[in-house]
Amino acid sequence: MSHPEHRGTIAVEDAEVLSHVPWPDQQFVLTVRAPKCAARARPGTFAHLTCDTDLPMRRPLSIMRADPEAGTLEFLYKIVGHGLSQLAARRPGDTLSVMGPIGQPFQPHPERPRTLLIGGGVGIPPMIFFAESLAGDDTPWRPLVLMGSEIPFPFATRPSTLLVDGIPNGVIACLPDLDAIGIPSRLATGAGYPGCYDGFVTELGREWLAGLDDHARAEVEIFACGPTPMLRAAAALARAFDLPCQVSLEEYMACAVGGCAGCTVLVHTEDGPAMKRVCVDGPVFDARQVFPDAA
Repeated sequence: MSHPEHRGTIAVEDAEVLSHVPWPDQQFVLTVRAPKCAARARPGTFAHLTCDTDLPMRRPLSIMRADPEAGTLEFLYKIVGHGLSQLAARRPGDTLSVMGPIGQPFQPHPERPRTLLIGGGVGIPPMIFFAESLAGDDTPWRPLVLMGSEIPFPFATRPSTLLVDGIPNGVIACLPDLDAIGIPSRLATGAGYPGCYDGFVTELGREWLAGLDDHARAEVEIFACGPTPMLRAAAALARAFDLPCQVSLEEYMACAVGGCAGCTVLVHTEDGPAMKRVCVDGPVFDARQVFPDAA
């Protein structure tokens, strides 16, 4: 059972698979109809999906898009392990059990409208959700989305039509869906893909931050999701420029509603060290609390 503060906020519903699109290197974009979850989803939250009727354990997936009007959820995932391999076999018309939305979302602050969103690998989905939500908000946010991958990106890239000061010449590849709504994005990789930054996505973020003047830099807040080494690098980047940073952690979990405490991580709070559950206390945490020694 979840703790009282989470009761009534998580829905469990049978969701129809609407589409399931494969991308290179065993990546998939899954769209399901789950209106209760879609109505409550926020950037940074996730859902717990049943991959197959023969598998009792669900799998957590970050939400890439939620459309409350259509009642749909969109997920991007890469096959890792037997469960997601079974999920990849689901076809349009199939039904999956979806539990969500779960967890604490990203919390941007209007006094820092220059939101720097950094996503690596399977950490890309919540950054897309987050960026698109900022575009639809009344606050004049100025997001920049940086995404890194060492395998082909799960979307068709193209040169951006939006210029970004401080981005190295030639780094022009973007996510077209974001470009189309006026949100600049840039891509980083060590695989040599055309138009991408040659290096880690956090290094690209460092170059952009270094090019800002003091006033502009004071308006920046960093948000990151991806592998732990990337999150640590994002925390170090925030520390180097004295900026706030929120990170979304990835952790194996069983129940995903706070009951089993199988996904706990050490967090350094004002009251001292504490074990927090990634599922309901996170997955979003203050980077300084999770990586206090990042430098």
